[in-house]
Order: sequence, then C-alpha cells, then structure tokens
Amino acid sequence: MSDKVSADPAAPLAASPLVDRLELLGLPLDPVTLDQALDVLSGWLTGPRSPHTVVTLNPEFIIQSRQHEAAGDFTFTHAMQKADLVTADGVGIVWAARQLLTREVPRAPGFDLSSGLMRRHGNDLSVFFLGAKPGVAEVAAQKAAEQYGVRVAGVHHGYFDTSEDVRVAEMVRDSGAGLLLTAMGAARQEIFNEYWREVLNVPVMMGVGGVLDVLAGTASLAPAWTRRLGVEWIWRVAGDRKRWNRAPRLADFARLVLQEKRRN
Repeated sequence: MSDKVSADPAAPLAASPLVDRLELLGLPLDPVTLDQALDVLSGWLTGPRSPHTVVTLNPEFIIQSRQHEAAGDFTFTHAMQKADLVTADGVGIVWAARQLLTREVPRAPGFDLSSGLMRRHGNDLSVFFLGAKPGVAEVAAQKAAEQYGVRVAGVHHGYFDTSEDVRVAEMVRDSGAGLLLTAMGAARQEIFNEYWREVLNVPVMMGVGGVLDVLAGTASLAPAWTRRLGVEWIWRVAGDRKRWNRAPRLADFARLVLQEKRRN
C-alpha cells in the first residue's frame, strides 16, 4: 500500500452526517433506521460527487478489529473510525448498545442497504460489483440489473493481492460508478474502501460481505422470520459448517460486553 500515505491511526472519529453518532467499544455507531440510512446514502448519490464509506457493524467486526491491531498502521479499527456512516448490522450490536449505552439502536443491515439503494434508484444508479469468487460478481451484476434495473459499471472478483489494490481502485474510479459493493470479507473490504477512498472517488462505498453471493444465488438470504427476530446469524451458523469457527467470536463478544458493563 505504499502508493498512498496512511492517515494517522490515532485520529478522532470521523464526523457523522448525523448529529447523534455514538461510540460503542471504541467504534462509531450511527443509530439510524434503515429508511434514514437510505436517505443519507441517496443524498450522497445525488449530491456533488465525493467519496463516502459505509460500514455495517456486527459483533465479529468488533472482535476481529481487536485482533487486527498488529497488522500495520492502517488497521481495521482505523477504517471503521473514519467511515462516514456506521450502521448496526446484527442483533448483537443492538444488544450491546442496550447493555452499555442504555438505549435502543435500530438495525440497517448490509443486504437491506444494498438492495434498498438499487430499488430506489434503478436505472439512475451505476454499480460496481467487487469481490467474491471469480464468476460470482458477474452473475450478481446480471441478476441485480434484471431485478432492480441498475446499470453495471463494472465487475471484478475479490481474489487479488494487495499489490494489485491500486490497479483495481483505478479500474473502479474509471468506471464512474455511483455505488461500490465490496465483498472481500471483514477487514479486507473495509480497509480497501477507506484506504483507497480518494482514488476510488465513489459516492457510496460499502463493505457487503456475502451480499454478492446472495444476489448471485450461490448463497441464500436467511428466512424472513429469522431476520424479523434478529437471529439470522444462528440460522447461518447452524446451517453452514464453514461458519462454525465464527461461533467462538460471538461468545468472545458477549464476554467483552459484559466485562465492559461491569467495569462501568
């Protein structure tokens, strides 16, 4: 990443477009509803062109960010602290805010933000689909164009080394996309979006994890009832062996929250 000067990891939390930004376990959190978040993102899409990053915070992010601190001066924590909008993705974040901040925080998950924006703006929106295994982004783009009417600015798989970051960032920039959906896994996708934000120059850049797989049909969205109850993570972990190693992180998160609550 030597082509770009890293910002100060100790810099204060980025200014939020909303006045009510919270801090949860050292990370920013904007307590916005899904509709409020979509309104903010739509404003960035239709206003003067400037780059904005979006993080959908979940418990794994918090645990992973604490394990990522030794990976260099531009950390996962730093990428989240500098994000322009940080929403509560999982029910674990809602529970933690209730325990530590004594307030209710609404959820605005990544899939709902992505699909909501595409549904709102349709053909007026050009989207770059970045990430997942080779071939998945192409299928996701095709199906999104068919379902939502969006224009496909470009596609690229997520299996490239950091030495290729600048090439991919310039490809996204040259596409003129209004929305970048980056699906390269926690930390990698947020750091890529934030580190290269000025090169990318996309109005809305969002780390979306498995959203491209869901759009492509290679993974299924959790049933509606699990999403209403906020327990879709249980459904995902129970039904996918590859996710079983994530369960200890959720236990670590619960311990972290309860320790912090006792400390306070």
